[in-house]
Amino acid sequence: MIHDPVSVVREFLQVVRSGADPGQADRLMTTTVIAHQVQAEDPATITRTPQEYAEHVEEMLTAYGPFRLEIDELFGSGDKVYARWTQHGAHVGSVNGLLPTGQPIIQVTSCVYRVADGRIAEYWIQIDRWGLRAQLAA
Repeated sequence: MIHDPVSVVREFLQVVRSGADPGQADRLMTTTVIAHQVQAEDPATITRTPQEYAEHVEEMLTAYGPFRLEIDELFGSGDKVYARWTQHGAHVGSVNGLLPTGQPIIQVTSCVYRVADGRIAEYWIQIDRWGLRAQLAA
């Protein structure tokens, strides 16, 4: 198993978050992960199991189809890793009650991951939710 935090996060993004193989979440995440949803309008902290995270990615695949995830920045210090990525997909499933349009969708996301014993244990994620809403409403 890889233990370098940057390598763990890189593999997680390329394999799990990208939708290539969400089932690998159990290999790259601790049994319970603390997820801080950093959003100005409604910040929340939830816990997710790797299975729940894999289901979340499957929901994204249903909404946006097979998408392309490009890692724009990735670097770490100690047990923390910063990642910023751009995700390209299409509005192929219902999202927030909006019927699919087939239009291209771009999401920009940044996240700080905390890695413990070679697995993601906690993260703080920010998604351009208003930019996504504007694209869905167009």
